[in-house]
Amino acid sequence: MRLNPTSGLRFPLVARIIAALQLVFLVIASGAQAQTPVIQKFISEIPASEFVKGATAYGAMLEAIPAVPVLNGSEVLGYAYITSDFVSTTGYSGKPIHVMVAIDTEARLLRAELVKHSEPIVLIGIPDSKIKAMTEGYSGLDIVAEAEAGGSGHDIDIISGATVTIMIIDDSIVRSSIKVARALGLGGLNNDAANAGPTHVLNMDNREVHDWDTMAGDGTVRRMTLDIGQINEAFAATGDARALKHEEEGAPDDTYIDMHTALISAPSIGLSLMGESEYGNLVDWMEEGEQAILIMGRGVFSFKGNGYVRGGIFDRIQLIQGDVSVRFHDRQHRRLGALATEGAPTFAEIDMFKIPADSGFDPTKPWRLQLLAQRVVGPIEKIFLTYDLGYNIPPQYLTALAPPVAASVDEVEADAAARKALWQRIWKSKTVEVGLLIGMLTVLTGVFFFQMQVTRYARAFYWFRMGFLLMTLVFLGWHQNAQLSVVNLMALGASLVSGFSWDAFLMDPLVFILWTSVAVTLLFWGRGGYCGWLCPFGALQEISNQIARFFKVPQWTLPWGLHERLWPLKYMIFLGLFGLSLISIPLAEQYAEIEPFKTSIILKFARSWPYVLFATAMLGAGLFIERFYCRYLCPLGAALAIPGRIRMFDWLKRYKECGSPCQTCANECFVQAIHPTGEINPNECLSCLHCQVLYQDHSKCPVVIKGDKRRAKMATSTDALDRLVNHPNSTKES
Repeated sequence: MRLNPTSGLRFPLVARIIAALQLVFLVIASGAQAQTPVIQKFISEIPASEFVKGATAYGAMLEAIPAVPVLNGSEVLGYAYITSDFVSTTGYSGKPIHVMVAIDTEARLLRAELVKHSEPIVLIGIPDSKIKAMTEGYSGLDIVAEAEAGGSGHDIDIISGATVTIMIIDDSIVRSSIKVARALGLGGLNNDAANAGPTHVLNMDNREVHDWDTMAGDGTVRRMTLDIGQINEAFAATGDARALKHEEEGAPDDTYIDMHTALISAPSIGLSLMGESEYGNLVDWMEEGEQAILIMGRGVFSFKGNGYVRGGIFDRIQLIQGDVSVRFHDRQHRRLGALATEGAPTFAEIDMFKIPADSGFDPTKPWRLQLLAQRVVGPIEKIFLTYDLGYNIPPQYLTALAPPVAASVDEVEADAAARKALWQRIWKSKTVEVGLLIGMLTVLTGVFFFQMQVTRYARAFYWFRMGFLLMTLVFLGWHQNAQLSVVNLMALGASLVSGFSWDAFLMDPLVFILWTSVAVTLLFWGRGGYCGWLCPFGALQEISNQIARFFKVPQWTLPWGLHERLWPLKYMIFLGLFGLSLISIPLAEQYAEIEPFKTSIILKFARSWPYVLFATAMLGAGLFIERFYCRYLCPLGAALAIPGRIRMFDWLKRYKECGSPCQTCANECFVQAIHPTGEINPNECLSCLHCQVLYQDHSKCPVVIKGDKRRAKMATSTDALDRLVNHPNSTKES
């Protein structure tokens, strides 16, 4: 069906129908999953005695949730379940990552084990022992504490090269464990309380102004005070002897920090503390659904610190409410010069912080402000203590709601929101890296658009290109593991068949941005934008070849006939992998090891010797034949070259003499992408722009040299004629 873009009704209607069908599909899919829990398959494959120490058997499936008791005789040790039965665990492969988890009756995690997945990097790049060690590290995790900390009360053991997969595994283990603990009432967690809807809302009509003593007395403003003696004793109690060497200076009863807080998005509180003008500015600053708190502090310790200057995050404070935890960024912060409240004390720091609307924060329920006190004990080492300032808004600022008729939770939407929050958290943590990549792409785009100006000075352009490739190798490759692979394309194809989800592809910000840039550059410049400039392995090949040239390593140029018969190899390899992917994605991913990217870039050669030998052989061949792997074997290059044929412009300039008789560019093209007849093969061109350097080289390009000679001859003739006309006597004498 073809839609008319000028129609005002048809497209929205179709969009609603599609959205409705998607929702129905999700509901049906989730219902089907509930009817046939994944746990049923794995309890028959993994004996209870092997999964949990001291267990003898599994009990019958529970009626309430897809979980089974773990038994020692008749004693219930805990409950086992599969994460994908409770939360979405779709990984980068587009398929679920199944982790089997056991949790005890006190809501402590007994064991977690990765039992089935299709993640490429784990299948063929990361040793199984590393994954097992990582999941075993969850033993003893306190799920009650995780629920209170919003799932962020622990450190994640990130494995190099598998950041996305590990974060998905971590997220699924923690969220599913909280769901199971609540459903079964383990550790005092209550599912009804977690799902209960709001009973009150802020009274937005109450604009009564109060003085400081009134608000401090009724709990409108809450306070936490620590003195230097207390903090020194607390650090000493940690048992770390280094803490004793760095005690706070001052008398024991001197103030370490005197911190107050209040919810200023409630009109009465905001007007009382800030005054009408500043409260009006606050209302204008907040978006719909956002809340705001005021934090006031004095003493030798600052609740703000300087973390927000370094990375945009206030690392010493965190708001916690049940499962919700909010860390504040600099864009959520404003300073307040002074309090407008009568009788208010003087504070060194008075700051407003916005709470995002999508955080899940309920201003009518209790929350706490967690302060992270720190002490430097080494050049880069610190030890930490946490203190909580609890807050519960007094009832006079609230309005009661009528009891709800029925409370319901849309599990599909809740799970989607959690997945969205996960990738958003990843993007926020990569703000600097994303900025650097966008800067690189901006510079590269400028180079392509102004290629004649950029390539005018050969030496300057050479060092610019080497610097850019070094940035690609070190920053994109070895530091960020942003190496694209044909495996990504197979994962995309599998997800399109099994059910496409943006979440899986948004989990790795730099890879997502790179693929987006590839899609754009294919239309303008073909595959050269990525292969020639942004591929870390390609950069490694070219830099190593330049080093080899410096040490006079001989360079081999294959005869054109042989070269022309070798470059189709990469297309055959790609088609073979594509055919295998139609039969079995895991099988195709194993054969995709013909890409040495994971060994040399992602895992930095920390693999078994056959993989290292192959990657080294490819780089070794590249010392003699520049970009050997790119030319003849790279399936990703072949995959990009095929759609690259649809590029809309021919940017590279040529003379009619190119190829006949001039062969300068053809001889110097380091990937032999220029035919002897002068045409540039866009499938093989890496957009290095060396031919554009030669195009205007006054010492190498015959056309430019001929033009220079012609202009010099004309200048000589003009000078002679000028002397003849203007100085006839001198001409006769001579």
